[in-house]
Amino acid sequence: MTLYEAEKGASCLIMGLYVEPAITRRLQALGLNDGTTVKVLNRKKHGALIIQVRGTRLALGKHISSNIEIRQEVVEDKQENPETKPKNVETGQKGSGQEVHK
Repeated sequence: MTLYEAEKGASCLIMGLYVEPAITRRLQALGLNDGTTVKVLNRKKHGALIIQVRGTRLALGKHISSNIEIRQEVVEDKQENPETKPKNVETGQKGSGQEVHK
């Protein structure tokens, strides 16, 4: 998958830069190296992307972003752990944390 194909808000891991050597060196100097995590902040008209790399925002054109290979990081859904829920006030059992009214 390429950086150009990533969705807005996605966190991605850089797997490879496949652009001209001069551009590759410049991107590496800006922090875009293999194994670096980037976040897609915005998509502009005509294919430009705004990304965040190590606290810095960069704008990349379609030509460059479509030649950066990435792996999209999977964000796990945080499910409630029943062990961390507060106990029910009246019954002393773990549950939703809501009081029972009679």
